[in-house]
Amino acid sequence: MEETLSIEEIEARFPSEWIVLVDPVTNESLEVQRGKVVWHSKDRDEVYQKAIELRPKRAAYLYTGTIPENTAVVL
Repeated sequence: MEETLSIEEIEARFPSEWIVLVDPVTNESLEVQRGKVVWHSKDRDEVYQKAIELRPKRAAYLYTGTIPENTAVVL
């Protein structure tokens, strides 16, 4: 996909999926605002494996679903 999408467009097109974005555009707080979706999947491991194959220079990884309460997130 060569089209640059906003976060809102990405969430609408790929609900509850893991996303690999290249050339992400961020705001001053480093929150992703838009980017080019190069891969998406319901399976997080598949997304990370594809990112290893693609080896993008600049990338962001997003989850468009809701993270359940009492879930630990490690950055």
